[in-house]
Amino acid sequence: MSTTAQHRLVREAEVLAEWVQTRREIAQLEARASSLLADRLELMDASVSESPMHRNAIERSMVAEFMVAGRMAKGSVEHAFADAQALRHCFRAVQESFEAGRITPAHARHIIDAASPVQEAIDAGEIEPHLLGLYEAAALEFAESEAPSRTRAHVRELAAVLAPKTVTERHQDALSEQYVKIRPVTDELSLLQALVPTHRAKAIMDRLTTMARHQKQHGEDRHPTLPVDEDFLAEVDRSVEIITADGDVFTVDPFTEPVAGDQPDPAETPQALDAWDDLVARALAAGPEVIQIPDDARGTDQIRAELLTDLLLTTDPSSVFGDGLDQVAAHINVTIDATTLAGLNDRPAQLDREGTLHPDTARAFAGIATVWNRLWVDPDGFVTRTDTYRPTAGMTRYLQARDQHCRFPGCRMPVHRAQIDHTHDWAKGGTTSLDNLAHLCLTHHALKHPDIPDEYRWTARQNPDWTITWTSPHGDEHVDRPPARVMFTPTGADPAPSIWDTSCGTKSSPF
Repeated sequence: MSTTAQHRLVREAEVLAEWVQTRREIAQLEARASSLLADRLELMDASVSESPMHRNAIERSMVAEFMVAGRMAKGSVEHAFADAQALRHCFRAVQESFEAGRITPAHARHIIDAASPVQEAIDAGEIEPHLLGLYEAAALEFAESEAPSRTRAHVRELAAVLAPKTVTERHQDALSEQYVKIRPVTDELSLLQALVPTHRAKAIMDRLTTMARHQKQHGEDRHPTLPVDEDFLAEVDRSVEIITADGDVFTVDPFTEPVAGDQPDPAETPQALDAWDDLVARALAAGPEVIQIPDDARGTDQIRAELLTDLLLTTDPSSVFGDGLDQVAAHINVTIDATTLAGLNDRPAQLDREGTLHPDTARAFAGIATVWNRLWVDPDGFVTRTDTYRPTAGMTRYLQARDQHCRFPGCRMPVHRAQIDHTHDWAKGGTTSLDNLAHLCLTHHALKHPDIPDEYRWTARQNPDWTITWTSPHGDEHVDRPPARVMFTPTGADPAPSIWDTSCGTKSSPF
């Protein structure tokens, strides 16, 4: 490697390290800003205690001050105040990690938001107050080593384990909040909004995306642009110009229905038939002409919008699916405990990559499922095996259950849109075994392709605990862990009380 290339690689590593440090400092400043909001809430409480009759005016004035000074929307300011209050009074460990720059504002927000079912269950006396601290510790351990998007799904599952009854009730209550609305955006466009259960929304989006990709990749499903031979068309027009015995001149299409009455069909006259036969013979002699199918210039979003419109306006809900794109189905992976499936309890099921699912909905899915995967889970929450193990299909199902998404750090591309990759390349002696296979999306699979020069190529090593250690071109190591299905289930005697025993109540905006 040349001296110039080495210098460039060193500088790239320096830029990356400086960027990471800057991001950490930004998180620390965000934590400081949140702490200042908590300080302002305490000052507001002091003002309210002196003038309790003017509480609403005091709150509105405070929010308005921060809206104007920060150039922020009212809702954003209110949410920021609510998060600041929760961090100071309920999630002190999260606040400390936030102040140290180990997590970002998005991590903190997801942990606080997902804790609502746990706090509601504590308020209702259904679970012990110290479980909120247990939730916080488990959520924080995960968040400090994972991306915010993965943290969001994980903490929702964590809350469902600790407060299953509350989560199930929230799913049931949410059904009454569904709606469809329309809001004009411009004279030409309107925003169609639909608030529906998450599993249905994900299925709709997945099906639209799959159909859109099919249209982009299969040009034969689109109508080709046929060549237009103007000379040929002119010749056809001249061929059917007929002069009758009376001297009248008119033009007809030789393929139209016969003229009514006693008038003979001009297209059947010897002159027209001979002219048409001559044109057909010339076309055949010229040979076939290539018909070009134009590229689809539409973006995926545009195709999805048009497909959604077509499906809503042209499909009868009671009709049976037709052919072609109508047969494209959405993919939803649901994990449900066997005892819940049997109706022995109503613990929530898990909607992979999203969170919880109402047990009745999961049981309904089970009744129409065409593929079943029974899973065994170890005490750490990892899937250890399935009952369908075979060298091909069984191993694939096992890996799908284990990985759930692309195994590059931070990526959440679902497995049905990813590829099973040999961590240690097959061409270099890697085996086709469960400890050497993992799902990678197309983007991240390309990062480790052997054709990429070493100075740009990532490498991966799969460890006995199913973690994958990725090494960047600059030598930095990043560990990706397979997602756990269930973190823990409290059993036996309650743990000893801790500093987290004080109930914080249900998180809500203070305004």
